[in-house]
Amino acid sequence: MSRPPDASRRAAGPELARIARSAASSRAQSSESSKAALPAPRRLWSLASKPVTVLNKIGPRRAASFGELGIENVLDLLTHYPRRYHDRSRQVPVAELEVGREVLVVAEVRRVRTIRASPGSRARPRVEVDVHDGTGWLKVTFFNQPWRAKQLCPTSHVALFGKITEFRDQRRMANPVVDLVGNRTGRIVPIYPSSDKAGVASWELAEAVSEALQRAGVLEDPLPMPLRERLELMERTKAFHSIHAPATMGEQLAARRRLAFDELLRIELMVIMSKVALESSSKGISHEVSPQRWGPLLERFTNSLPFELTAAQHRAIKEILSDMASPVPMHRLLQGDVGAGKTVVALSALLAAVQGGYQGALMAPTEVLAEQHHTVLRDLVKGLSVPDATRLDGERQLEVAMLSSKTGAAERSRLTAALRQGGIDIVVGTHALLTEDISFAALGAVVVDEQHRFGVEQRSALREKGRLFGGSDPDLLVMTATPIPRTAAMTVFGDLDLTVVDGLPSGRVCVKTVWAADRELEAEAWDRVRAEVALGHRAYVVCPLVEGSERIEARSVMAERDRLVSDELAGLAVGFIHGQMRSREKEAVMAAFRTGEIQVLVATTVIEVGIDVPQATVMVIEDADRFGLAQLHQLRGRVGRAELESWCYLIGERDRCGSDAERRLRAMEQTTDGFTLAELDLEIRGEGTILGSRQKGRSDLNLASLRKDRDLVQLARKVAEEIVASDPHLVDHPGLGEEMRLFIGEDDAEFLFKS
Repeated sequence: MSRPPDASRRAAGPELARIARSAASSRAQSSESSKAALPAPRRLWSLASKPVTVLNKIGPRRAASFGELGIENVLDLLTHYPRRYHDRSRQVPVAELEVGREVLVVAEVRRVRTIRASPGSRARPRVEVDVHDGTGWLKVTFFNQPWRAKQLCPTSHVALFGKITEFRDQRRMANPVVDLVGNRTGRIVPIYPSSDKAGVASWELAEAVSEALQRAGVLEDPLPMPLRERLELMERTKAFHSIHAPATMGEQLAARRRLAFDELLRIELMVIMSKVALESSSKGISHEVSPQRWGPLLERFTNSLPFELTAAQHRAIKEILSDMASPVPMHRLLQGDVGAGKTVVALSALLAAVQGGYQGALMAPTEVLAEQHHTVLRDLVKGLSVPDATRLDGERQLEVAMLSSKTGAAERSRLTAALRQGGIDIVVGTHALLTEDISFAALGAVVVDEQHRFGVEQRSALREKGRLFGGSDPDLLVMTATPIPRTAAMTVFGDLDLTVVDGLPSGRVCVKTVWAADRELEAEAWDRVRAEVALGHRAYVVCPLVEGSERIEARSVMAERDRLVSDELAGLAVGFIHGQMRSREKEAVMAAFRTGEIQVLVATTVIEVGIDVPQATVMVIEDADRFGLAQLHQLRGRVGRAELESWCYLIGERDRCGSDAERRLRAMEQTTDGFTLAELDLEIRGEGTILGSRQKGRSDLNLASLRKDRDLVQLARKVAEEIVASDPHLVDHPGLGEEMRLFIGEDDAEFLFKS
């Protein structure tokens, strides 16, 4: 949970300011009319304003320990939810333990001994603990964990989960999972995320939570009763009690559903309110296009393509043109799998603007990707012309320019003048497009590629370029090559309309993927490289990730290239590319790779996105276990971009791979479907990584899971849309507005309103 802002801070944006005023007025009226009534329900905001030191047994020193767990106030404490529960009705008494079974034992520590190995002995130091549960004794041994002697003090109560063994007629358990639970008698005992380093045990957290709930009393519920009943959601106060001290596991599940729904609803409300605010404050361009009438330039472009558009591409272009015909600025996310043809769709949006007399801009996060886009777009529009009254023939060639931080001063001066005068139709660039000296005659459409590498502020800055000199907001198309699970897209990019390009263009082949888990398969990978090069094809070798700067990665690439030249790839033309190279050097290397002057290209992940060399048929990824699943899929997408049979070898020794790495590599072998892999990536990495990497201010998920709660995500989205449609400023739902500001944070709320 993000740190709650101080209660004196102003509401985020005009909508939340109105919410705060409405809530204050409502509370004032309530106070006047019910002075003799029972105490008003307590709002979560008031819990956030009370430090944990208001609770018994938590002084300044103990509060510091709680702070290491992220618990600074009472609301932090109540939203520090149990990570699992011990159902004591299912625990096994020591007297009934069976050898070979994994069991849960809850018992009292009676004796603790540390046994150190004698000098010269190979025996491991160990801590032996004798526990008793009233039915019998169990000996528990911890190897190489000397700190257990301090953790497990005599008379402390512990929950132990492990496998029962037997030695000298005595039942034992070695290196079990341990939770300090305290001497609690409830049938279901919550186990909290705790910290040995901080010195806070699960039972201490349980005691503090119990006191906080008791003293807090009735909590205000921001959802009206009719809505709760329709959605079959538990009341707020009961939900907090039942998540921390459930009478049954069914009760715990109902409590979790309610509180997880609250988390998702806050995010979906903020996303939808952000979208509504954007639409209401924007002045868009009604381009003269429609899904049925594409316009002369766009039709000439599609007719000139050397391939047929796929059904998915047709559908995507029609959705985009429908947006562009509207006076409301387009705000759309275009996503699809590797090689699905998103670039052609994005270029169609830019050309739809150009044919109406406007300009287009495409912003990419890296020099290499921007250069690749410039080359592809320039080739695709070759031969197309646009009207120009200053020319004798009344028209000129459509101009696609490239602008980056490495563009020379003279060329930059020429380009900036041409952009201001309308002589450039489409400009491709990096962050250099955002600088103050860049302005447009009439910017009509913006495409932002690999949007997760740009912040909302940067997107907003590029859109502002269209408003200069009294202009309108350009249409915005956000493009990502990384497939995103639908639930994540709804939550993280919910302020964008979604277009998915599924299916691959005809002629694309399925890349055969092999996990080279041993020396024999690794040798096969290098044999395949040599064989394909002999056929006139190309190959990539991706170097392992190197912690540190790009300069260190550059040295790693050059060293690996030298090693390969003298070993596995001796006699082949092996080049290299990395992020530290100058723009012209990278262009020269890629040109040599395309022509075959360089047969094998050793690279960092700088080639991850956008590089298109149809003759490349083999990719070898070294130390593949160190890469994420999405990154592996993107890298694999650099081969198989034509009708040539293609391979991807993932080098990673089986003995070195952890369980998650093994799941990633096996999944890569089993499927080339990016959306299937995205779901697995969500499962392996969890929501935190995905939310944190995509957008600022969207990490209010302590309970909700985008993977497990798909139905809840969709329900929260639907309810948020209903609420905003009937109450756009949340005047009738002031509690929801306050909690949005409280949990998501004022800065993040304002940030979202800019999106």
